[in-house]
Amino acid sequence: MTGLQSELPRIYLVRHGETAWSLSGQHTGRTDLPLTANGEQEARKLSERLGPVKFTRVFTSPLQRARRTGELAGLGERAEVEPDAVEWDYGDYEGRRPAEIRSERPGWNIFQDGCPGGESPVQVSERADRLIARLRRLDGNIAVFAHGQFGRVLGARWIGLPIREAQHLLLSTASLSILGYGHNIREETAIVSWNTV
Repeated sequence: MTGLQSELPRIYLVRHGETAWSLSGQHTGRTDLPLTANGEQEARKLSERLGPVKFTRVFTSPLQRARRTGELAGLGERAEVEPDAVEWDYGDYEGRRPAEIRSERPGWNIFQDGCPGGESPVQVSERADRLIARLRRLDGNIAVFAHGQFGRVLGARWIGLPIREAQHLLLSTASLSILGYGHNIREETAIVSWNTV
């Protein structure tokens, strides 16, 4: 890359490695679960892809599954805790599986309905927008270690989509996605790659 393109930020969005609840399909918001042994192995493998990249800043959710993923990926020493990168607060739905929730509330969709006792889609969207505003003021490559649902919202909001469209952006554990810009223009946000494992 040359000229302006090399100066435009690229956001390397990393979802944390596997936890017991990501494996079982339970919603894991603020419950501070550790990585499984497999999740730690997934996180170590990220170092192969992230190691060659020069990062100007590294941010992580305050939750241990994201922080540990950053550490095992080789970027833990440089990581700054970013409260806005924390996972969706599932409130009353914490620890529950989507099918179980839909059996009581047919048609429920987190990106449209939110969670009772937790965050609404508007609240999560506003949190993602705050983080994006800060990221867009930075230059160079930036790593963000975060979570599945919040990462999906961050991707949708990065390209200006309403939060409900985040339902179409799946994220696997220990996946890497890159958010950037098109045509060397800061106003043209783009998804460079998504959900690579």
